[in-house]
Amino acid sequence: MKAASFLASGASKSLEFYEAIRKRRSIRNYTDQPVPDQVIHRALDAALLAPNSSNLQTWGFYWVRSAEKKQKLVEACLSQRAARTAKELVVITAEPRRWNQNRRKMIAELERARAPSFMFPYYQKLIPWTYGFQLFAPIKWGILNLVGLFRPMVRRPWSFRDRAEVSIKSAALACENFMLAITAEGFGTCPMEGFDDSRVKRLLGLGFSDRVVMVISVGAPETSRGIWGDQIRFPRDWFVKEV
Repeated sequence: MKAASFLASGASKSLEFYEAIRKRRSIRNYTDQPVPDQVIHRALDAALLAPNSSNLQTWGFYWVRSAEKKQKLVEACLSQRAARTAKELVVITAEPRRWNQNRRKMIAELERARAPSFMFPYYQKLIPWTYGFQLFAPIKWGILNLVGLFRPMVRRPWSFRDRAEVSIKSAALACENFMLAITAEGFGTCPMEGFDDSRVKRLLGLGFSDRVVMVISVGAPETSRGIWGDQIRFPRDWFVKEV
C-alpha cells in the first residue's frame, strides 16, 4: 500500500489538518515575500502547546530577528540556500537544566488550581528522583534495573544523557507543531540539522547542557527551486506493523 494512502480518505471535517500534513515540505529556496510577524507568533504559540514530558517544558524558542545575528546564523548553517534565502529563522532548543525550576512552577500551578492531592507526589518525589541525583547515576541504574526484574519499571531517565534525550524529544514535538502551523498559514519551512552546533550555541548564549535541536527556516516557497521534486516515501508496510 502506498504511503499516505489512508490520509486521502480522511473525514471531511479533518481535511484541513491532513491537507497541512500533505503540503508540508522541506523548502530549499524562498522568495522575497515577507512573512508577517503574526504568522510567526501564532506558530510559536502552537509550538508551545506541543505535548512534552511531565509538562516540564524544557525547551527554548529563539526567533532570530537581528540582521547581524541572522547573518551569523546563516553562516553557522553552512550558508545553505534554505537558510540564506529564508525571511525568518527560528532555533528550537532542548534545555534540560530547566527541569527543577519548572517542576517548582508546576507545583505552584497545581496548588493554585487546587489540583487533586494525588498529583503532587509525582512532582515532589518522582521527578526529583528521575531527573536529579545524576551524580549517582550508576546507583540509580542498578536500583531501577533490579526492581525491573520483578515488575514493570520505567528505567529512564537515570543519567545526564537520558535527561537530555527526554528534553530533545519534547522539543522535536514542538518543532512539528511549529512547521505544521506555518504550513497552515500558507508559508513554507525547512528543518535544518546541518549547522555548527557550537557557533549556534555561542550566538544564542546557550548553556553547556543545552542542545540545539533544529534550526527552522521560514518563508514563501520559490516555485521552481523551492522543492526539488515529488515527495518520496517508502511503502507503508515497511514501517507500519499491527502486532
